[in-house]
Amino acid sequence: MLKGHQSWIFENHPSILGTATVVGPFEGQGPLAEDFDIIHGDLSLGQDSWEKAERTLLEEAAKLAIENAGLTKEQINFFLGGDLMNQIISTSFAARTLAIPHIGIFGACSTSMESLAVAANLVNSRSAKYALSSACSHNSTAEKQFRYPTEYGSQKPPTAQFTVTGAGASVVSQTGKGPYVTSATIGRVIDMGITDPFNMGAAMAPAAVDTIQAHFRDFRIEPGHYDLIVTGDLSKVGYEIACDLFEKHKVPMQQTEYKDCGMMIYDYEKQKVQAGASGCGCSAVVTYGHLLKRLQNHELNRILVVATGALLSPISYQQGESIPCIAHAVSIEREVGKI
Repeated sequence: MLKGHQSWIFENHPSILGTATVVGPFEGQGPLAEDFDIIHGDLSLGQDSWEKAERTLLEEAAKLAIENAGLTKEQINFFLGGDLMNQIISTSFAARTLAIPHIGIFGACSTSMESLAVAANLVNSRSAKYALSSACSHNSTAEKQFRYPTEYGSQKPPTAQFTVTGAGASVVSQTGKGPYVTSATIGRVIDMGITDPFNMGAAMAPAAVDTIQAHFRDFRIEPGHYDLIVTGDLSKVGYEIACDLFEKHKVPMQQTEYKDCGMMIYDYEKQKVQAGASGCGCSAVVTYGHLLKRLQNHELNRILVVATGALLSPISYQQGESIPCIAHAVSIEREVGKI
C-alpha cells in the first residue's frame, strides 16, 4: 500500500524465509567473515573469465537461499535481481541456469534493496507466494568495465572504493517467522554534477540523505524509530558528507546508530581499500549476512537499510556526463511492529 508520496507499507508482513551470502577471498579476510555462508579461495571460482565467476557467485547464493528457505526452485514464483555488468548479464545468465521467471532490475549498487522492495511488494500484494531477491558484483569485472583492468596496475586516489566480490540472495514469503520486510521508500535520482568515477561516495551521499528524509517524512517518524540505519556503500568520503548533510538539514541522526556497509566489510588497517567498499554485492552480503544475524540474535529489533547506487555507464563517463545517483530504503524488523 502506498504510504505518503514515495513509500510502501507492507501490511501483510512479508517474511524473509531464507538467505545466503557468497563472497571472494578478500571479503573472507575482513571482520564480517564469520557471517558469510561461502567464502571462495580465489577470485576466478574455477571459471575462465571474471564475468563467469560473478555469475557463479550469484547462482550459488540463489540456490543456497532457496535451500535455506526449505524450498525448491520450482516453488519460487519470481527471481529478481541485477548487477553492474552491461545489460545485467551476470543476473540474466544466472536466471537462465535457475529457470525461474525473471524480473531484471538495475539500480547499480542500490539493487540489493530495490530488488528486496519489489519482491516484498509482490508478496505483500499476493502477486507471488515466494520471490527471490538478489544482487551481485565482482571486483575484477567492475574494475575492467568502469575503470582499468586489475592487471593494468593503475594507482587509485584515496577517494576510490574497492568493489566487493560477493552475492547475496533472500527468499521472501507470504508466511514465516521473520525477519519481516515492513516498508520501503523508493528514491529519486539525484545528480550533484560530480563526474569523477573515483569519487562515488561523494556522488551518492546526497541521494542517500534525500531518500532517508523522504522515508521519515512519509511515515512521520524520526531516526530513533530504528535501532540501526545503514547506508549501502558511501564509505569514508560519502559517509562524512552524509553526516554533514544530516546536520545541515537538522535530521537528528544522533537518536540512532548510523553506519555504512562500505565501511563495515573490510579492515581499514589491514586491507588497502582506499575509502572503503562498493558494488552491488556490498550491501547485499552485509545485510543478508551480518545484519540479519544481528536481528535473529536479538541484538537489533528494527533496521533501515538504504542501498545507494551511482547510475553511470562506461559510455556516459567517456562522454563527460555527470553521475546521477539513487538510493532505496527498506525497513526490516525482527518482530512485526506498527508504523
